[in-house]
Amino acid sequence: MMRLITQIGAIGLACLLHIAPVQAEIQIQEVTSPNGHSAWLVEDHSIPFVALDIRFEGGTNLDEEGKRGATYMMTGLLEEGAGALDAQGFAQAVQGLAAEFSFASYRDTIAISAKMLSENRDDAAALLHDALTEPRFDTDAIERVRAQIQSILASQTQDPDTIAAQTFNALAFGDHPYASPEEGTTDTIAALTREDILTAYRNAFATSRVSIGASGDITADELGVLIDRLLEGLPETGPALPDMAGFDASAGQVVIDYPTPQSVVLFGLEGIAMDDPDFFPAFVLNEIIGGGFRARLMDELRVQRGLTYGVGTSLSTADWQPMWLGQFASSNERVAEAVALVDVILRDIAENGVTEEELTRAKRYMTGAYPLRFDGNGAIASIIAGMQQSGMPIDYIANRNSYVDAVTLAEVAAVAQRLIDPDRMLTVIVGQPDGLSATR
Repeated sequence: MMRLITQIGAIGLACLLHIAPVQAEIQIQEVTSPNGHSAWLVEDHSIPFVALDIRFEGGTNLDEEGKRGATYMMTGLLEEGAGALDAQGFAQAVQGLAAEFSFASYRDTIAISAKMLSENRDDAAALLHDALTEPRFDTDAIERVRAQIQSILASQTQDPDTIAAQTFNALAFGDHPYASPEEGTTDTIAALTREDILTAYRNAFATSRVSIGASGDITADELGVLIDRLLEGLPETGPALPDMAGFDASAGQVVIDYPTPQSVVLFGLEGIAMDDPDFFPAFVLNEIIGGGFRARLMDELRVQRGLTYGVGTSLSTADWQPMWLGQFASSNERVAEAVALVDVILRDIAENGVTEEELTRAKRYMTGAYPLRFDGNGAIASIIAGMQQSGMPIDYIANRNSYVDAVTLAEVAAVAQRLIDPDRMLTVIVGQPDGLSATR
Protein backbone atom coordinates (compact mmCIF):
# COMPACT_ATOMS: atom_id res chain seq x y z
CA MET A 1 0.00 0.00 0.00
CA MET A 2 1.40 3.36 -0.97
CA ARG A 3 2.51 5.64 1.83
CA LEU A 4 -0.33 7.99 0.83
CA ILE A 5 -2.80 5.51 2.04
CA THR A 6 -2.04 4.96 5.74
CA GLN A 7 -0.11 3.13 8.39
CA ILE A 8 -0.87 -0.33 9.70
CA GLY A 9 0.34 -1.18 13.20
CA ALA A 10 2.95 -3.86 13.81
CA ILE A 11 2.39 -6.92 15.98
CA GLY A 12 4.77 -8.33 18.54
CA LEU A 13 5.39 -9.00 22.19
CA ALA A 14 4.44 -5.50 23.29
CA CYS A 15 1.34 -6.79 25.04
CA LEU A 16 3.66 -8.02 27.78
CA LEU A 17 4.85 -4.48 28.56
CA HIS A 18 3.32 -2.11 31.05
CA ILE A 19 2.56 1.40 29.90
CA ALA A 20 2.91 3.42 33.12
CA PRO A 21 6.72 3.77 33.31
CA VAL A 22 6.92 4.95 29.70
CA GLN A 23 4.12 7.44 30.20
CA ALA A 24 5.91 8.81 33.23
CA GLU A 25 9.04 9.44 31.19
CA ILE A 26 7.34 11.31 28.34
CA GLN A 27 6.94 14.76 29.86
CA ILE A 28 6.16 17.26 27.11
CA GLN A 29 6.88 20.96 27.59
CA GLU A 30 5.21 23.58 25.44
CA VAL A 31 7.87 26.04 24.31
CA THR A 32 7.34 29.50 22.85
CA SER A 33 10.35 31.05 21.17
CA PRO A 34 11.31 34.72 21.59
CA ASN A 35 9.75 35.37 18.15
CA GLY A 36 6.53 33.61 19.10
CA HIS A 37 6.99 30.23 17.41
CA SER A 38 5.58 27.22 19.25
CA ALA A 39 7.22 23.81 19.76
CA TRP A 40 6.88 20.78 21.99
CA LEU A 41 9.90 19.44 23.83
CA VAL A 42 10.83 16.28 25.69
CA GLU A 43 14.05 17.01 27.56
CA ASP A 44 16.51 14.17 28.03
CA HIS A 45 20.06 15.04 29.00
CA SER A 46 21.28 11.46 29.36
CA ILE A 47 22.92 11.54 25.91
CA PRO A 48 24.50 14.66 24.31
CA PHE A 49 22.21 14.51 21.29
CA VAL A 50 18.99 16.19 20.10
CA ALA A 51 16.41 15.27 17.46
CA LEU A 52 14.11 17.75 15.74
CA ASP A 53 11.03 17.11 13.64
CA ILE A 54 9.69 20.11 11.70
CA ARG A 55 6.44 19.85 9.74
CA PHE A 56 4.87 22.36 7.38
CA GLU A 57 1.20 21.83 6.63
CA GLY A 58 0.28 21.76 2.96
CA GLY A 59 2.65 19.27 1.38
CA THR A 60 2.20 18.17 -2.20
CA ASN A 61 -1.41 19.40 -2.09
CA LEU A 62 0.05 22.83 -2.82
CA ASP A 63 1.30 21.88 -6.29
CA GLU A 64 -0.02 24.40 -8.80
CA GLU A 65 -2.25 23.37 -11.69
CA GLY A 66 -0.31 21.37 -14.26
CA LYS A 67 2.81 21.24 -12.03
CA ARG A 68 2.18 17.94 -10.25
CA GLY A 69 5.38 16.66 -8.66
CA ALA A 70 6.95 20.10 -8.18
CA THR A 71 6.83 19.94 -4.38
CA TYR A 72 8.07 16.35 -4.39
CA MET A 73 11.03 17.30 -6.59
CA MET A 74 11.73 20.47 -4.63
CA THR A 75 11.89 18.56 -1.36
CA GLY A 76 14.33 16.08 -2.89
CA LEU A 77 16.58 19.00 -3.86
CA LEU A 78 16.87 20.57 -0.41
CA GLU A 79 19.89 18.41 0.44
CA GLU A 80 21.49 19.02 -2.97
CA GLY A 81 23.33 22.16 -1.98
CA ALA A 82 22.60 25.33 -0.01
CA GLY A 83 24.21 28.73 0.34
CA ALA A 84 27.87 28.56 -0.72
CA LEU A 85 27.93 24.74 -0.72
CA ASP A 86 27.09 22.60 -3.73
CA ALA A 87 25.57 19.13 -3.30
CA GLN A 88 28.87 17.43 -2.51
CA GLY A 89 30.03 20.21 -0.21
CA PHE A 90 26.75 20.21 1.70
CA ALA A 91 26.85 16.44 2.18
CA GLN A 92 30.43 16.61 3.39
CA ALA A 93 29.61 19.41 5.83
CA VAL A 94 26.70 17.47 7.32
CA GLN A 95 28.80 14.32 7.59
CA GLY A 96 31.67 16.25 9.16
CA LEU A 97 29.37 17.36 11.96
CA ALA A 98 28.04 13.80 12.49
CA ALA A 99 24.57 15.20 11.83
CA GLU A 100 21.64 13.69 9.94
CA PHE A 101 19.05 15.60 7.93
CA SER A 102 16.14 14.21 5.97
CA PHE A 103 13.51 15.98 3.87
CA ALA A 104 10.27 14.35 2.79
CA SER A 105 7.01 15.45 1.20
CA TYR A 106 3.59 13.90 1.71
CA ARG A 107 0.10 14.85 0.64
CA ASP A 108 -0.57 17.09 3.64
CA THR A 109 2.90 17.78 5.00
CA ILE A 110 6.53 18.50 4.33
CA ALA A 111 8.54 16.84 7.08
CA ILE A 112 12.11 17.70 7.99
CA SER A 113 13.99 15.69 10.56
CA ALA A 114 17.37 16.53 12.02
CA LYS A 115 19.64 14.75 14.48
CA MET A 116 22.70 16.45 15.87
CA LEU A 117 25.26 16.18 18.65
CA SER A 118 25.04 18.81 21.37
CA GLU A 119 28.60 19.96 20.77
CA ASN A 120 27.85 20.60 17.08
CA ARG A 121 24.32 21.89 17.47
CA ASP A 122 24.96 25.49 16.44
CA ASP A 123 26.90 24.55 13.30
CA ALA A 124 24.39 21.86 12.34
CA ALA A 125 21.51 24.28 12.82
CA ALA A 126 23.26 26.82 10.60
CA LEU A 127 23.52 24.21 7.83
CA LEU A 128 19.87 23.26 8.19
CA HIS A 129 18.89 26.94 8.11
CA ASP A 130 20.79 27.33 4.84
CA ALA A 131 18.93 24.33 3.37
CA LEU A 132 15.59 25.88 4.35
CA THR A 133 16.32 29.46 3.32
CA GLU A 134 19.04 29.30 0.64
CA PRO A 135 18.57 26.11 -1.40
CA ARG A 136 20.60 26.30 -4.59
CA PHE A 137 18.51 24.27 -7.04
CA ASP A 138 21.53 23.93 -9.30
CA THR A 139 20.86 22.75 -12.85
CA ASP A 140 22.91 19.58 -12.52
CA ALA A 141 21.13 18.69 -9.26
CA ILE A 142 17.72 19.31 -10.83
CA GLU A 143 18.49 16.99 -13.72
CA ARG A 144 19.91 14.34 -11.40
CA VAL A 145 16.82 14.37 -9.18
CA ARG A 146 14.53 14.53 -12.20
CA ALA A 147 16.15 11.35 -13.55
CA GLN A 148 15.75 9.65 -10.17
CA ILE A 149 12.04 10.52 -10.07
CA GLN A 150 11.50 9.34 -13.62
CA SER A 151 13.10 6.04 -12.65
CA ILE A 152 10.73 5.76 -9.68
CA LEU A 153 7.75 6.52 -11.90
CA ALA A 154 8.83 3.90 -14.43
CA SER A 155 9.13 1.24 -11.73
CA GLN A 156 5.70 2.15 -10.35
CA THR A 157 4.06 1.25 -13.65
CA GLN A 158 5.20 -2.34 -13.03
CA ASP A 159 4.09 -2.51 -9.40
CA PRO A 160 0.56 -3.87 -8.79
CA ASP A 161 0.37 -2.25 -5.34
CA THR A 162 1.09 1.18 -6.81
CA ILE A 163 -1.29 0.62 -9.71
CA ALA A 164 -4.03 -0.29 -7.24
CA ALA A 165 -3.39 2.73 -5.00
CA GLN A 166 -3.19 5.22 -7.86
CA THR A 167 -6.36 3.85 -9.43
CA PHE A 168 -8.17 3.93 -6.08
CA ASN A 169 -7.15 7.55 -5.48
CA ALA A 170 -8.14 8.65 -8.98
CA LEU A 171 -11.59 7.05 -8.63
CA ALA A 172 -12.19 8.18 -5.06
CA PHE A 173 -11.07 11.80 -5.10
CA GLY A 174 -12.06 13.28 -8.45
CA ASP A 175 -10.23 16.54 -9.19
CA HIS A 176 -8.77 16.96 -5.69
CA PRO A 177 -4.96 16.79 -5.33
CA TYR A 178 -5.42 13.48 -3.49
CA ALA A 179 -6.51 11.96 -6.82
CA SER A 180 -3.11 12.23 -8.51
CA PRO A 181 0.32 10.87 -7.58
CA GLU A 182 2.31 13.24 -5.38
CA GLU A 183 5.44 12.28 -7.33
CA GLY A 184 3.85 13.65 -10.51
CA THR A 185 3.74 11.90 -13.86
CA THR A 186 6.43 11.32 -16.45
CA ASP A 187 5.04 14.25 -18.46
CA THR A 188 4.72 16.72 -15.59
CA ILE A 189 8.15 15.88 -14.18
CA ALA A 190 9.75 16.23 -17.62
CA ALA A 191 8.17 19.67 -18.05
CA LEU A 192 9.09 21.17 -14.65
CA THR A 193 11.43 24.14 -14.83
CA ARG A 194 13.67 25.66 -12.19
CA GLU A 195 11.12 28.46 -11.81
CA ASP A 196 8.41 25.87 -11.10
CA ILE A 197 10.60 24.42 -8.37
CA LEU A 198 11.24 27.87 -6.91
CA THR A 199 7.49 28.50 -6.86
CA ALA A 200 6.89 25.23 -5.03
CA TYR A 201 9.61 26.22 -2.56
CA ARG A 202 8.10 29.65 -1.93
CA ASN A 203 4.68 28.08 -1.36
CA ALA A 204 5.80 25.34 1.00
CA PHE A 205 7.38 26.87 4.08
CA ALA A 206 4.88 29.13 5.83
CA THR A 207 5.83 29.59 9.48
CA SER A 208 2.18 30.07 10.47
CA ARG A 209 1.65 26.42 9.49
CA VAL A 210 4.70 24.86 11.17
CA SER A 211 4.71 22.27 13.95
CA ILE A 212 7.94 21.39 15.76
CA GLY A 213 8.84 18.50 18.02
CA ALA A 214 12.18 18.20 19.81
CA SER A 215 13.62 15.52 22.05
CA GLY A 216 16.97 15.19 23.74
CA ASP A 217 19.75 17.27 25.20
CA ILE A 218 18.32 20.78 24.94
CA THR A 219 16.50 23.09 27.35
CA ALA A 220 13.34 25.03 26.61
CA ASP A 221 15.23 28.33 26.38
CA GLU A 222 17.85 26.82 24.07
CA LEU A 223 15.15 25.33 21.86
CA GLY A 224 13.38 28.68 21.56
CA VAL A 225 16.55 30.33 20.30
CA LEU A 226 17.22 27.42 17.94
CA ILE A 227 13.73 27.58 16.44
CA ASP A 228 14.03 31.28 15.70
CA ARG A 229 17.39 30.72 14.01
CA LEU A 230 15.99 27.91 11.85
CA LEU A 231 12.85 29.76 10.76
CA GLU A 232 14.41 33.19 10.26
CA GLY A 233 13.82 34.38 6.71
CA LEU A 234 10.90 32.09 5.90
CA PRO A 235 7.52 33.61 4.99
CA GLU A 236 4.77 33.71 7.59
CA THR A 237 1.91 32.83 5.24
CA GLY A 238 1.42 30.72 2.15
CA PRO A 239 -1.22 29.87 -0.45
CA ALA A 240 -4.62 28.57 0.60
CA LEU A 241 -4.90 24.92 1.57
CA PRO A 242 -7.25 22.70 -0.47
CA ASP A 243 -10.91 22.05 0.31
CA MET A 244 -12.22 18.73 1.57
CA ALA A 245 -11.79 15.99 -1.01
CA GLY A 246 -14.97 13.99 -0.51
CA PHE A 247 -15.10 10.28 -1.30
CA ASP A 248 -16.69 8.82 -4.41
CA ALA A 249 -17.37 5.08 -4.22
CA SER A 250 -19.68 4.98 -7.22
CA ALA A 251 -17.27 2.86 -9.26
CA GLY A 252 -17.90 0.00 -6.82
CA GLN A 253 -15.55 -2.81 -7.80
CA VAL A 254 -12.93 -2.23 -10.49
CA VAL A 255 -10.69 -4.95 -11.94
CA ILE A 256 -7.52 -3.96 -13.79
CA ASP A 257 -6.00 -6.61 -16.02
CA TYR A 258 -2.34 -7.03 -15.13
CA PRO A 259 -0.17 -10.13 -15.77
CA THR A 260 0.76 -11.39 -12.31
CA PRO A 261 0.12 -14.71 -10.52
CA GLN A 262 -1.41 -12.88 -7.54
CA SER A 263 -4.09 -10.22 -7.57
CA VAL A 264 -3.76 -7.21 -5.28
CA VAL A 265 -6.99 -6.05 -3.64
CA LEU A 266 -7.38 -2.55 -2.16
CA PHE A 267 -10.68 -1.60 -0.57
CA GLY A 268 -11.88 1.43 1.32
CA LEU A 269 -14.71 3.30 2.96
CA GLU A 270 -15.10 6.84 4.19
CA GLY A 271 -13.34 7.08 7.55
CA ILE A 272 -13.53 9.19 10.65
CA ALA A 273 -11.61 12.26 11.82
CA MET A 274 -9.53 12.20 14.99
CA ASP A 275 -11.66 14.86 16.63
CA ASP A 276 -14.85 12.86 16.07
CA PRO A 277 -16.38 11.51 19.32
CA ASP A 278 -16.48 8.05 17.71
CA PHE A 279 -12.80 8.00 16.78
CA PHE A 280 -11.56 5.73 19.58
CA PRO A 281 -14.34 3.18 19.13
CA ALA A 282 -13.47 3.20 15.41
CA PHE A 283 -9.78 2.86 16.30
CA VAL A 284 -10.49 -0.23 18.38
CA LEU A 285 -12.89 -1.60 15.75
CA ASN A 286 -10.19 -1.36 13.12
CA GLU A 287 -7.81 -3.34 15.32
CA ILE A 288 -10.43 -6.07 15.68
CA ILE A 289 -11.18 -6.23 11.95
CA GLY A 290 -7.72 -6.00 10.45
CA GLY A 291 -5.10 -4.62 12.81
CA GLY A 292 -2.98 -7.69 13.52
CA PHE A 293 -2.48 -11.43 13.26
CA ARG A 294 -5.46 -12.24 15.51
CA ALA A 295 -7.79 -9.83 13.74
CA ARG A 296 -11.03 -11.14 12.22
CA LEU A 297 -9.92 -10.80 8.58
CA MET A 298 -6.53 -12.39 9.19
CA ASP A 299 -8.08 -15.32 11.03
CA GLU A 300 -10.76 -15.96 8.43
CA LEU A 301 -8.72 -15.38 5.27
CA ARG A 302 -5.31 -16.69 6.25
CA VAL A 303 -5.56 -18.96 9.27
CA GLN A 304 -8.84 -20.68 8.49
CA ARG A 305 -8.67 -20.81 4.67
CA GLY A 306 -5.16 -19.97 3.46
CA LEU A 307 -6.46 -17.40 0.98
CA THR A 308 -3.72 -14.85 1.61
CA TYR A 309 -0.40 -14.46 3.38
CA GLY A 310 -1.60 -11.32 5.09
CA VAL A 311 -4.43 -8.81 5.20
CA GLY A 312 -4.55 -5.53 7.06
CA THR A 313 -6.77 -2.51 7.56
CA SER A 314 -6.15 0.92 8.96
CA LEU A 315 -7.66 4.30 9.65
CA SER A 316 -6.20 7.07 7.51
CA THR A 317 -6.60 10.46 9.16
CA ALA A 318 -5.62 12.47 6.09
CA ASP A 319 -6.42 16.16 6.57
CA TRP A 320 -8.93 16.51 3.75
CA GLN A 321 -10.62 13.10 3.76
CA PRO A 322 -10.29 10.47 6.49
CA MET A 323 -10.57 6.92 5.17
CA TRP A 324 -10.83 3.34 6.36
CA LEU A 325 -8.68 1.15 4.09
CA GLY A 326 -7.67 -2.46 3.69
CA GLN A 327 -5.43 -4.48 1.42
CA PHE A 328 -4.39 -8.04 0.68
CA ALA A 329 -3.09 -10.21 -2.15
CA SER A 330 -4.34 -13.61 -3.18
CA SER A 331 -3.75 -16.06 -6.00
CA ASN A 332 -5.72 -15.38 -9.15
CA GLU A 333 -7.49 -18.70 -8.66
CA ARG A 334 -8.82 -17.83 -5.20
CA VAL A 335 -9.02 -14.05 -5.04
CA ALA A 336 -12.74 -13.98 -5.95
CA GLU A 337 -13.40 -16.23 -2.97
CA ALA A 338 -11.36 -13.92 -0.73
CA VAL A 339 -13.16 -10.79 -1.93
CA ALA A 340 -16.54 -12.41 -1.33
CA LEU A 341 -15.47 -13.49 2.16
CA VAL A 342 -14.38 -9.96 3.07
CA ASP A 343 -17.84 -8.77 2.10
CA VAL A 344 -19.49 -11.42 4.30
CA ILE A 345 -17.26 -10.61 7.28
CA LEU A 346 -17.84 -6.86 7.04
CA ARG A 347 -21.59 -7.25 6.74
CA ASP A 348 -21.62 -9.52 9.78
CA ILE A 349 -19.65 -7.03 11.86
CA ALA A 350 -21.87 -4.14 10.76
CA GLU A 351 -24.99 -6.10 11.72
CA ASN A 352 -23.83 -7.99 14.79
CA GLY A 353 -20.82 -6.11 16.13
CA VAL A 354 -17.86 -7.92 17.66
CA THR A 355 -17.40 -10.23 20.62
CA GLU A 356 -16.35 -9.31 24.15
CA GLU A 357 -13.29 -11.52 23.71
CA GLU A 358 -12.25 -9.65 20.56
CA LEU A 359 -12.70 -6.31 22.30
CA THR A 360 -10.67 -7.35 25.34
CA ARG A 361 -7.87 -8.80 23.23
CA ALA A 362 -7.68 -5.71 20.99
CA LYS A 363 -7.55 -3.28 23.91
CA ARG A 364 -4.91 -5.36 25.69
CA TYR A 365 -2.70 -5.34 22.61
CA MET A 366 -3.23 -1.68 21.79
CA THR A 367 -2.37 -0.48 25.27
CA GLY A 368 0.55 -2.87 25.67
CA ALA A 369 2.12 -2.09 22.29
CA TYR A 370 1.99 1.67 22.68
CA PRO A 371 5.35 2.05 24.52
CA LEU A 372 7.24 0.57 21.57
CA ARG A 373 6.62 3.74 19.62
CA PHE A 374 8.83 5.78 21.95
CA ASP A 375 12.07 4.06 21.06
CA GLY A 376 14.43 7.03 20.86
CA ASN A 377 14.69 10.78 20.53
CA GLY A 378 13.98 10.71 16.80
CA ALA A 379 10.76 8.75 17.24
CA ILE A 380 9.63 10.94 20.11
CA ALA A 381 10.29 14.17 18.20
CA SER A 382 8.31 12.82 15.26
CA ILE A 383 5.39 11.71 17.41
CA ILE A 384 5.01 14.98 19.29
CA ALA A 385 5.34 17.06 16.11
CA GLY A 386 2.60 14.95 14.58
CA MET A 387 0.45 15.37 17.67
CA GLN A 388 0.86 19.11 17.53
CA GLN A 389 0.02 19.26 13.83
CA SER A 390 -3.05 17.06 14.32
CA GLY A 391 -4.41 19.27 17.07
CA MET A 392 -4.04 16.68 19.84
CA PRO A 393 -3.83 17.90 23.44
CA ILE A 394 -0.38 17.98 24.97
CA ASP A 395 -1.41 15.35 27.54
CA TYR A 396 -2.53 12.87 24.85
CA ILE A 397 0.31 10.42 25.50
CA ALA A 398 -0.50 10.22 29.20
CA ASN A 399 -4.21 9.68 28.53
CA ARG A 400 -4.23 7.70 25.28
CA ASN A 401 -4.49 4.26 26.85
CA SER A 402 -7.34 5.35 29.08
CA TYR A 403 -9.23 6.43 25.96
CA VAL A 404 -8.71 2.95 24.49
CA ASP A 405 -9.65 1.18 27.72
CA ALA A 406 -12.85 3.21 28.00
CA VAL A 407 -14.26 1.92 24.70
CA THR A 408 -17.30 -0.30 25.24
CA LEU A 409 -18.80 -3.12 23.22
CA ALA A 410 -21.89 -1.00 22.52
CA GLU A 411 -19.75 1.86 21.21
CA VAL A 412 -17.89 -0.49 18.86
CA ALA A 413 -21.18 -1.92 17.60
CA ALA A 414 -22.56 1.57 16.99
CA VAL A 415 -19.52 2.80 15.08
CA ALA A 416 -19.48 -0.43 13.04
CA GLN A 417 -23.01 0.32 11.90
CA ARG A 418 -21.99 3.88 11.11
CA LEU A 419 -18.82 3.13 9.14
CA ILE A 420 -18.91 -0.39 7.75
CA ASP A 421 -21.18 -0.61 4.71
CA PRO A 422 -19.85 -2.76 1.83
CA ASP A 423 -22.44 -1.16 -0.46
CA ARG A 424 -20.54 2.14 -0.05
CA MET A 425 -17.10 0.58 -0.50
CA LEU A 426 -14.68 1.13 -3.36
CA THR A 427 -12.59 -1.92 -4.29
CA VAL A 428 -9.74 -2.04 -6.80
CA ILE A 429 -8.33 -5.41 -7.91
CA VAL A 430 -5.14 -5.57 -9.97
CA GLY A 431 -4.28 -8.91 -11.57
CA GLN A 432 -6.01 -11.59 -13.61
CA PRO A 433 -8.51 -12.94 -11.10
CA ASP A 434 -10.56 -15.98 -12.10
CA GLY A 435 -14.26 -15.25 -12.14
CA LEU A 436 -13.88 -11.47 -12.02
CA SER A 437 -13.95 -9.65 -15.34
CA ALA A 438 -11.58 -6.80 -16.07
CA THR A 439 -13.29 -3.42 -16.17
CA ARG A 440 -10.20 -1.41 -17.09
